Amino acid sequence: MNLKTQGFVLLDVDVVALNNAGKSSTSNFENAVATKKILKNGRTYTYVSGQAWRYWWREALQKNVGWSLSPITRDNKIAFTEANPLLYADDDVFGYMKAVKEEVLDEKGKAKKVDATVTRVSPLKNSAIVSVGSARTVENWSSMARQDGDSVPYSKEEYSAIMKGMFSLDLAQLGTFASYNKTGFKNITQKLKMDALSQGAIEIDDPFVKDSKGNAQKLVQLNRNIRLQRAKDTIQALKTISGGAMQTNNMSDVTPKFIILVSTTSGNHPFSHIVTSEGMNLDRVALNLDGLKEVLKDYKEQIVGTVFIGKRSGFLNEYNDELRELLALGDAYPTIQLGTINETIDAYCTQLENQFS
Repeated sequence: MNLKTQGFVLLDVDVVALNNAGKSSTSNFENAVATKKILKNGRTYTYVSGQAWRYWWREALQKNVGWSLSPITRDNKIAFTEANPLLYADDDVFGYMKAVKEEVLDEKGKAKKVDATVTRVSPLKNSAIVSVGSARTVENWSSMARQDGDSVPYSKEEYSAIMKGMFSLDLAQLGTFASYNKTGFKNITQKLKMDALSQGAIEIDDPFVKDSKGNAQKLVQLNRNIRLQRAKDTIQALKTISGGAMQTNNMSDVTPKFIILVSTTSGNHPFSHIVTSEGMNLDRVALNLDGLKEVLKDYKEQIVGTVFIGKRSGFLNEYNDELRELLALGDAYPTIQLGTINETIDAYCTQLENQFS
């Protein structure tokens, strides 16, 4: 079964400048840094780019889970990783593109250059992390004044917000690689393919791509235990993920304070509207539990197993009773399990052990 892990998280941050946008064009200070903001329906929302979230995530996997990250090569104006998903789990999970030529020997023993370009669409896809309600940033003044002479003023934009993010992890794609030469599909070279097969990988039929004779193209798939561990590590890293700009003065906990984890048979992410903003300025956050029930009912046929919902005590406590009511929704809905954040991540990973094929 082609399963995806669908995750939805809420962060709760105070006085932060998590992702900056360079020099401010609206400040009176020469040394002024703007935070990332975007407009929607005429209102301002702060956000962390999807790329920044992925950076935090990759760092958490290295520092807290023990992954050895793929080394990066800078060549003129391009940069690429090793593109070796057999050796480096982050190449497998986060994808890559490496356009190079390799030197090989032809049939006469002469060296020649051949195209060795490989690409891999990331099995882990994630949104930006966006404030749920409209956010009014403040420009705070600071100065460097420990040196001789005049102080050096600078300013930065700070904000407090509840922010939402989503991700999807393609479980079938993890540890599974195409070696046939189709743009965007060729994940590994022939050499890596042979290395993988010699290390215990197997070949399986690609269910979606066929050759000119109508035969299924072949995929190279790593051992189940390796693929399962990479999936669990990726999700477990959310427990300890950290990051963001201005951490020395604006440190904040960016681990989830609310999380939903579920396995689905489709890539569609159904939970994007289960939080809303209220109030005259749309700056107060509300859980849209009617919307969540609607999603659970509408997508019940695509949800496999239990829906795990975790919340940190003290965060949106006014919804505790309504969340408990989800446990008794009945047969028209999937089974729900509530817990703390880390309990929820652990429980989902345990379910994953039985779902992973």
